[in-house]
Amino acid sequence: MLWEQVWLASNSPRRRELLNWTGLEYEVHPAQIDETPIKNEGPDEYVSRLARQKAIVIGETAPANTLVIAADTIVVYKGAILGKPTDDEHARQILMDLQGNSHQVKTAVAVYQQDQQKLYLDLCCSTVQMRDYLKEEVDAYIATGDPYDKAGAYAIQHKVFHPVVNFQGCYTCVMGLPLCHLERNLRKFDSYNYLLMSDICQKNLAYECPIFQRVLAGENIG
Repeated sequence: MLWEQVWLASNSPRRRELLNWTGLEYEVHPAQIDETPIKNEGPDEYVSRLARQKAIVIGETAPANTLVIAADTIVVYKGAILGKPTDDEHARQILMDLQGNSHQVKTAVAVYQQDQQKLYLDLCCSTVQMRDYLKEEVDAYIATGDPYDKAGAYAIQHKVFHPVVNFQGCYTCVMGLPLCHLERNLRKFDSYNYLLMSDICQKNLAYECPIFQRVLAGENIG
């Protein structure tokens, strides 16, 4: 592999799961940054700034020839950024607001090699349609504890709650790490050996992705 080490600047179980699919060996080094939005900062600028900042903060502490992978995910509903829930009532409010409606999930992914001063960033945006679940289902889901570390208070892949009925874009964007966008950033490094993450993704999700070829070709879709 091109790099001596790969560091993931996140402690997210979903991001670790997705990166595990690729077979890359990596270490987890979560980034602690101030995530307060800047005045008049739009959702795209906000999520991109956080991913970039996470990569740089961790990259500055990494040994030479280390690749840092960082990401940040937000949910945007009616123009407002929905973060992670702070308590049961907040989670309930978010999920009931989203019920039966569509929203956007935006994940920015950054890759950074500090000693070469190379940083590449992609923004993936997917539209998600939620089903008309019941308040009792929301309460049962909250009781599992699953919503608490997730933007929008849900996991698209949750097999019991299964809150999503349809989406347009990238499934792994909604999970927190769009693999094809990660792949096309990695391809910007010289001597990178392609991992064909599109095949890895579709195999693990048992899902036929209609957009991966356009994403890998550089189109802003997902």
